[in-house]
Amino acid sequence: MDKYTLLIVDDEKDMLEGLKRILPYELENTKIKVTSNPHRALNLIKQNLYDLILMDVRMPEMDGLELLEHVKKADPAGTIIMMTAYGSIEIAVQAIKMGAYEFVTKPFELPDLVRQIKKGLERSRLIRENMTLRQEISEKSVFEDFVGQTKPMKKLYETIYSLAHTDYSVLIRGESGTGKELVARAIHSLSKRRSKSLVTVNCPAIPEHLLESELFGHKKGSFTGALKDHTGLFVEAHGSSLLLDEIADIPVSIQTKLLRVLQEHEVRPLGSNKNINVDVRILSTTNQDLEEMIRYKSFREDLFYRLNVVSVSTPSLREISEDIPLLIHYFNRKVASELKIEAKKISTSVLESLMRRDWPGNVRELQNFVRRMIVFSGGDEVDMSSLQAVDSHNHNQSSGTEEVPVYESELYSEAKSRVVNQFTEEYVREMLSRTNGNISQAAKLAGMSRVALQKITKRLEINPESYR
Repeated sequence: MDKYTLLIVDDEKDMLEGLKRILPYELENTKIKVTSNPHRALNLIKQNLYDLILMDVRMPEMDGLELLEHVKKADPAGTIIMMTAYGSIEIAVQAIKMGAYEFVTKPFELPDLVRQIKKGLERSRLIRENMTLRQEISEKSVFEDFVGQTKPMKKLYETIYSLAHTDYSVLIRGESGTGKELVARAIHSLSKRRSKSLVTVNCPAIPEHLLESELFGHKKGSFTGALKDHTGLFVEAHGSSLLLDEIADIPVSIQTKLLRVLQEHEVRPLGSNKNINVDVRILSTTNQDLEEMIRYKSFREDLFYRLNVVSVSTPSLREISEDIPLLIHYFNRKVASELKIEAKKISTSVLESLMRRDWPGNVRELQNFVRRMIVFSGGDEVDMSSLQAVDSHNHNQSSGTEEVPVYESELYSEAKSRVVNQFTEEYVREMLSRTNGNISQAAKLAGMSRVALQKITKRLEINPESYR
């Protein structure tokens, strides 16, 4: 079986035939393809990845530098050796700057050429192995926060893999707390767009009068308060993916403009008379019945079909109840890491009790419950007393009968500081919970700057990642 692939491109047919005849004896396990037409070479490169491309600098239909530029776009990691006459050294040096691996001068000695080709093939092998290893590591890390071995979860993993390798718009549907954003991030992280960060917007968290500007951008002076130009999220996401979280909450007026962007692949910032081309993959989530909203004219049917090219559903905790023990142990380790303590033992009675419960808030509700159990447990084990303490705390909060803080013999300044810190921590955690750990959106909800909120989370040792 051939280990390497080599493509030779040269308009001198005698040279091609000679290399095609001689090189197989010098290069073991190497499949050699030759062509005198640079346009055909480009088509071959688009169809197959070659370990090494050996090409002439001067060709009549397309010179080697132009072909090199096209090749590097098709295969940025490709290894290319340029062949040049003695009088074209400057061009060869330019080719190196453009991404060629090496150049050889004509006429060349066969041993020198073979040595360069072998070095190039070895380089290509190392690059490909490194890329494969990085991809494997990346794929493993993508699913680190996915827990579950039930049939619905295995189906979800398979769906994520299959959708990741397409460029279709994906609508992710499911109840609140089922990890819809997590699925979107996994699809993006496994896609060809993964080199650029996923851009997210929490639709219900942004007021209607700001959402249009946030999505499409605006020019300075386009409305009251527009003190400078603003790049919209579509432009920011160019070449990447844009997650429209809870898409059902977008007002109809903005739905119309969003539809035009998806149809035309261009945006026009508020106050501008110029369109900007955008290449963006759309991922959107919803926990609402969009078909019902279409019937009541609160969601555009044509936009629905643009967003729902492919659909994926996240299972509720009711559907994966057998995974609850795995989830509890996972959250136990995660919270222990956040608090910088040893993971606690979870008693069997607690596991059995939690498996019997209803979880309308799904995985997110379970995660918050486990976090509270660990905080309320005094020893090394989370037992039924810890569970009952959380139940009592939750009941007091929901009934408005939470105990008044006891100030004991504290000084006023000490008591005030403690109560303010307690309020601040609860408030910040609530904002992060509402926005699934999106610190920018949490800051907007709180009416403060992102930097200010980051300082608070750092001071209180709150990790926004734990809310995602």
